[in-house]
Amino acid sequence: MAVPEHPDFLWDNPEPKRSYDVVIVGGGGHGLATAHYLAKNHGITDVAVVEKGWLAGGNMARNTTVIRSNYLWDESAGIYEHSLKLWEGLEEDLDYPILFSQRGVLNLAHTLQDVRDSVRRVEANRLNGIDAQWLTPDEVAKVCPIVNVSQEIRYPVLGATYQPRGGIAKHDYVAWGFARKAAAAGVDLLQDCAVTGFTTSGDRVTGVRTSRGDIAAGRVVLCAAGHTSVLTDMLGFRVPVQSHPLQALVSELLEPVHPTVVMSNAVHVYVSQAHKGELVMGAGVDSYNGYGQRGAFHIIERQMAAAVELFPVFARAHLLRSWGGIVDVTPDASPIVGRTPYSNLYLNCGWGTGGFKATPGVGWCLAHTVAHDEPHPFNAPFTLDRFVTGALVDEHGAAAVAH
Repeated sequence: MAVPEHPDFLWDNPEPKRSYDVVIVGGGGHGLATAHYLAKNHGITDVAVVEKGWLAGGNMARNTTVIRSNYLWDESAGIYEHSLKLWEGLEEDLDYPILFSQRGVLNLAHTLQDVRDSVRRVEANRLNGIDAQWLTPDEVAKVCPIVNVSQEIRYPVLGATYQPRGGIAKHDYVAWGFARKAAAAGVDLLQDCAVTGFTTSGDRVTGVRTSRGDIAAGRVVLCAAGHTSVLTDMLGFRVPVQSHPLQALVSELLEPVHPTVVMSNAVHVYVSQAHKGELVMGAGVDSYNGYGQRGAFHIIERQMAAAVELFPVFARAHLLRSWGGIVDVTPDASPIVGRTPYSNLYLNCGWGTGGFKATPGVGWCLAHTVAHDEPHPFNAPFTLDRFVTGALVDEHGAAAVAH
């Protein structure tokens, strides 16, 4: 199926109705997926998705497309594996090409402690029914011949975990597919519609104030990656998230040279090659808090130095463009998905660098939570009150990298 660069429906921008059953704040991947599954799984179509810019113009436009489910802890493995299974049938579900490519994901180990942690994660994945393998350096070279597996370099490759079902998808096509299905079901997609405040009555949010007028709401869902605390401040409660810049870049278009996805926790660089030919490279989050969609140069500089050492062939590639997204990070590096102090307000945030790969899974689970006012089993561990009870799901480094 041919995909237009700018699908016609994206230019539709209906006038908001005075009220909706459900108002979703944030027209990125998670908000659009939630709208789709509300309609498909629960028959709820009196829904508005409000977006201050254009659909999928925030983090969904600034991610590096990596998809995997090989997380350490049972709770994380559950929701990410659920999401990966949805990815595997998403093109048929949306009737739209998303260029999902299961080319496999390698997580490199550079120290003996990396090896111990990685083998532990492989065994934990297998116990959860997730495809996972431990590869020796020679086996790494067979999967990805351009990786430098010499033991004489600064970051010698001592082995790697491998998830064959992992891979990449084209992020804008994913967003367009969800938006197209949601719009066809009757969901209103309201662009250039910034949220300026909320109206409340007791423990309920009664409406959303926007730059295009006030909208009464039966239920409200917050899916605004990177800006969640700005919205919750308007509502008078705090969430344990910090916003950080997250940088990435792409090279000029190249012939196919990189057959898989390679990630390294020690040097915090991850690399794949897009369908058009660009090398897609990402770094770790900048350490300071901020909402700027650019980051510190030294982060990219270190990332590129490590990438060139691990992939000597990249030394001849040229930078095409770089960018920064804004990610919410929680104290345990796991998301918050579920109910809030307001009885009809639902929260989805704190995915850090894991948001894209969770897109269909969190949309499915959040739609269930909104429809039934009870968490789906896969998002039940990620409630806001875990920071009071201490039932944390600490994925700091446990999943090799949080990407």
